[in-house]
Amino acid sequence: MMNAIVSGGSRGIGAAVVRMLTESGVRVAFLYEKNEDAAREIARSTGAVPLRCDISDRDQVFRAYEEAKKAVGMIDSVVSCAGIAQQALFQDVTGSDWNKMIGVNLSGAAYLAQAALPDMISEKKGSIVFVSSVWGEVGASMEAHYSASKAGLIGLMKALSKEVGPSGIRVNAVTPGVIYTDMLKCFDDETMRCLAEETPLGRIGTPGDVAKAIRFLLSDDASFITGQTLGVNGGFGM
Repeated sequence: MMNAIVSGGSRGIGAAVVRMLTESGVRVAFLYEKNEDAAREIARSTGAVPLRCDISDRDQVFRAYEEAKKAVGMIDSVVSCAGIAQQALFQDVTGSDWNKMIGVNLSGAAYLAQAALPDMISEKKGSIVFVSSVWGEVGASMEAHYSASKAGLIGLMKALSKEVGPSGIRVNAVTPGVIYTDMLKCFDDETMRCLAEETPLGRIGTPGDVAKAIRFLLSDDASFITGQTLGVNGGFGM
């Protein structure tokens, strides 16, 4: 039986991961920061355990991880979905903007992996999946700090997979393309149509599309896959 912790589990891709894993019989604890109503609904409908946590605060992450262990048992699967986005000219990005982006998107994922790894190394098993972005691979105008944070996840994944592979732990990343989440709420219908047209498969992706890829990477079917970046993008941006 798999026991998992998912960051950003109250909405978007994270919520889809929580639903899909619990439907597969996985015991899940998930982290959220602000949206308590959504977290309660996910918990009610899935049986997953919600834990409030500022993912950019290392101490909070380590405390939340210990609470997750108490709730669901020894963690063998980590999914880092928590993320934020912002569109701005790079010269207009403030120090606060930069630090918040890196803190949530990159540092938060690193902290959660740090919290989980001692147990995984002790048990000689485990799987970690980071949710990066197609922009972490190719970059996006007006989203330099977002692109940098997501590119950092790919570098972290590649380095960590080499470091902990000898302990039987796999580390991979997914890079979603254009996916129907709250991050797209700033776009009008015309922009959404253009994005769908720019995607070779001709549609916008769903959180479920990404969750299926994550579930695969966590499963025994991916037991010889580590250090890899799996694009879930319909061909967009590549």
